[in-house]
Amino acid sequence: MNGARSLLATMVANGVTTVFANPGTSEMHFVAALDDATDVRAVLCLFEGVATGAADGYARVTGRPAATLLHLGPGLANGWANLHNARRARVPLLNVIGDHATYHARYDAPLQSDIAAVAGALDGPVFNPQRPEDVAAETARAIAGAYGPPARVATLVLPADVSWGEVATPPAHWPVAAPTSAPVPDEGLIHLAATRLRTTRSAIFLGSAATTQSLMDLAQRIGAASGAKVMVETFPTTMDRGAGVVQPERLIYLSEFAVAQLADLETLVLIGANEPVGFFAYPDVPSRLVGPDCHVVALAPPGVDAGAALAALVDQLDAPSAATPSGVAPEPPSGALTTASFAAAIAATMPEHAILSDESNTSGIHLYGATAFAAPHRLLTLTGGAIGFGLPVAVGAAIGSSSRVIALESDGSMMYTLQALWTMAREALDVTVVVLSNRRYAILDFERQRVGATGAGDASERLLALDRPTIDFCGLARAMGIPATLVATAHDLVDALRRSYATEGPSLIEVPLPSTF
Repeated sequence: MNGARSLLATMVANGVTTVFANPGTSEMHFVAALDDATDVRAVLCLFEGVATGAADGYARVTGRPAATLLHLGPGLANGWANLHNARRARVPLLNVIGDHATYHARYDAPLQSDIAAVAGALDGPVFNPQRPEDVAAETARAIAGAYGPPARVATLVLPADVSWGEVATPPAHWPVAAPTSAPVPDEGLIHLAATRLRTTRSAIFLGSAATTQSLMDLAQRIGAASGAKVMVETFPTTMDRGAGVVQPERLIYLSEFAVAQLADLETLVLIGANEPVGFFAYPDVPSRLVGPDCHVVALAPPGVDAGAALAALVDQLDAPSAATPSGVAPEPPSGALTTASFAAAIAATMPEHAILSDESNTSGIHLYGATAFAAPHRLLTLTGGAIGFGLPVAVGAAIGSSSRVIALESDGSMMYTLQALWTMAREALDVTVVVLSNRRYAILDFERQRVGATGAGDASERLLALDRPTIDFCGLARAMGIPATLVATAHDLVDALRRSYATEGPSLIEVPLPSTF
């Protein structure tokens, strides 16, 4: 029994049975140990950013951590953007990073780096066992740290000699992380929030810990009893949506409009969320989106029991049941492909209980409204803002569930983690990839105007256009083993979507769209 086998045995004892891996030399004993770990599913990813994003997606749909397996500091750095998204999504994740042997570190070999410093920037705990005998206990502590609350990215740095070294006396029972319950909200804050909801112009602001159907039902009851608006953050980690599900008002992404959206509020009650702020700074636009006189009540910030907070407010307000908004999904569209017809096609064809991994960016401007009364589904969004999220998260979501996953992907962001297509094909995952191809970084056209950088010369244009050469997304998909279709009309898109949903395994549909939105 070596350290690597000890690590895997402890993971299995704690229910961590999926590993998204891009290993190197230092991780070979872990790789070899997988031959005996029959309860563990190891998934090869061809880029670390795919492995980390897949672990994020798995955690979003299961509520449990998967593990990554990455190679040294550079491997961690390659996967960092999607670890940032996982950190912002507050999902549990076990990040396993191989390191040089303890005695080799002092020689400053070419791949030597400060792994703990890079991992520590993710705000989660970092563990670094120095003996094979310490691996099991440190792994259990890391898994406990991943669960939180709030959930976090926990990192276990495993030196090569600790991985291959023998555990002299394996434990009789592998350590199991003790769960920690989220604290309940403060009674005084509950009373304050209920009073202000009754007596002031107010809104309940829901974050990702409060976006299940049952908790949004409670929020709607509170809103109906108090007259408060029910709102949700712009990019929730995961959110129940569709017919029969409460549809909170979504905070607008654009700071200028979000400021106006919140301007008349005297109270904002936070449930599972922090106070909303602008994604970026803009000239003459405030960073803080609520008005200066708005009283923000942090009733249940991340890590505090959001369900208990909502239930307490229901009791305080004696809130009766409230009717769920009703409506119908759009009809299948025909005619030209536009951002509106694309959204209608998704809404009209979506199978029940699908998972929607949304990185459609500017092309998805109509999607939230169009899918309000589509078949019930789960929405996964770009919580951390680091692009290259959609395809890897779809991989993890497909492995963590039995649902059809629909990955809506802009052409520019798709190129960040294109390697995820290969993993989809190899694992035969039921993923429908929809590439929204407007041949440019369209969001940057808009951002250029918003920050007042109004130049439009040839040099700046070359940094925004995705042409010369034109990317053949269907060709790229086929090269990685995925059947692909280029559609020309909205009717073609509807047909292609239905064929994809009816066929096992992955497929890709390229949707050419206008470059404006």
